[in-house]
Amino acid sequence: MKRKWTNFDVTVLGLSKSGISAAKYLSTKGANCTISELRAAEPEDEETIKGLEKLDIKVEMGGHNEETILNSDVIITSPGIPPHSKVMQLIEAHNIENFGELELAYREALKPFIAITGTNGKTTTTKLVSEILTAGEYKAPACGNIGVPATDLIGQDVDFFVAEVSSYQIATSRTFKPHVAVFLNYTPDHVDWHGGEEEYFKAKASLFTERHPAWAVLNAKNLKIAYLKLEINSETWFFNREADDRCIYIDDNRILLKDGNKDVHEVIKLDEIPLKGKHNLENVMAAVAVSHIIGVDHKVIRETIMNFKPPEHRIEYVAAIDGIEYYNDSKGTNTDSTICAIRAFEGQKLVLIAGGRDKGTDL
Repeated sequence: MKRKWTNFDVTVLGLSKSGISAAKYLSTKGANCTISELRAAEPEDEETIKGLEKLDIKVEMGGHNEETILNSDVIITSPGIPPHSKVMQLIEAHNIENFGELELAYREALKPFIAITGTNGKTTTTKLVSEILTAGEYKAPACGNIGVPATDLIGQDVDFFVAEVSSYQIATSRTFKPHVAVFLNYTPDHVDWHGGEEEYFKAKASLFTERHPAWAVLNAKNLKIAYLKLEINSETWFFNREADDRCIYIDDNRILLKDGNKDVHEVIKLDEIPLKGKHNLENVMAAVAVSHIIGVDHKVIRETIMNFKPPEHRIEYVAAIDGIEYYNDSKGTNTDSTICAIRAFEGQKLVLIAGGRDKGTDL
């Protein structure tokens, strides 16, 4: 439900893309906005800060000012700030209303959301769903963790917000209830932020078990995900395995759709799909389920998949030099996504160049 923001003192934590978007939106609604950023200002921040100050948005760099926090009516939290941080403990100790930018967009836009979550494959699936729905003549822009803040789209002519949703964004939402929610997969990730593997899964699962979307799309091969059906009051589609009810599955090198007791339909042949890797077949099946729920014609679904180009940095072909092909998979930031990328080249000689920061997963 929309609220009147006039003269509300709102602090937005984080000079991030989503934080800036939230502050700009709230400023247009009459709120007194301050962006509070933990890190010190850098030269490249100067233009951004000046632009915000022209909109009467204050920017505080180099730490979260306790006085600013305590004088806030509402705080918009950044996904990057863990719940056990000092600033969040301060906010909770003083019972200051707080939620994330995605929750703000949901409350203010009053439009249906399609939420796509999971450890891996979110961006590819979000982009594919958006493109299929757009081809089906729906206004369905991709937003959320994919790089476009949902608050940027408030007030636009939109039929569906197709949102990539991280565990952080779910954890910082309060009433967010999507029309369709997709749970692609689950392997331990972001354990450091959530405080444990089980807490990470519960954060993802709460989108279903606490919000009960109208439609749930679940990966049938992951039992923890599949068993969520027993805990939710949602119409359910399974993908990745044939089931007794509604399901999308692979048989005879084809993706098939079975809608309850209705006939089985071929959606697309596997050799017509331009994406590499078995994991991407799961992403495609999930996108097919969502598109069918919304009502897109199967011919449109097939043609859009055939012409789909994956997002950058995800098994992205770079070049062939001296007979050697180079692929960029730099968005693979956990062990499971890297394993999926390696398996996409099964039977070929492969050199893996990897690095990064351990997030508490089993290497």
